[in-house]
Amino acid sequence: MGASGWHYLTRYQGSVGATLTAVQKEVLASGAYNWPWETMAEYGFTVEESLPRPSSLDEFNTAKETEEFWDEGTHTILDIDRVVPTAGAPEPYNPDDSGTLRPLRHERVLHHFGTDRPTPAQFEELLARDRDWSVQPDVDQVLTDECQLRWTGLYVLLYTDGEPGHVGIFGYSGD
Repeated sequence: MGASGWHYLTRYQGSVGATLTAVQKEVLASGAYNWPWETMAEYGFTVEESLPRPSSLDEFNTAKETEEFWDEGTHTILDIDRVVPTAGAPEPYNPDDSGTLRPLRHERVLHHFGTDRPTPAQFEELLARDRDWSVQPDVDQVLTDECQLRWTGLYVLLYTDGEPGHVGIFGYSGD
């Protein structure tokens, strides 16, 4: 199937970890994600034991412990396991970097937004520009291209009246 890019603009929950959990609960409840066992069945693969869609993050995390899950993933933020504090790029062959959400590097925040306190409106504007295929921007100008490793994501704190009020999250996952 290939990897899918995804993005979310969500309210800040006091920490990025709490925000990640809140977004994952919303996505899980919405059902707007690929379920690996359904996808494999669509492509004609037989799986010994198919798992039903989970009703909680705990059930979901149990499914993530199976090899079948990682054959496809959900192509959403549900494929992310944890927030890491480093803005350093993840290493492609380091399994500890898979499933991580990390901050967009400070100099890249300044590059894309022109400020170290971007707003939700600026985040949405950059995403809209990234999706506008009539404009062929320089790759260096595409915010979502900052995330260059599948099964990872980046986040940017977004400010309203000088205070963090939202988080912009984007990444790539799925196989």
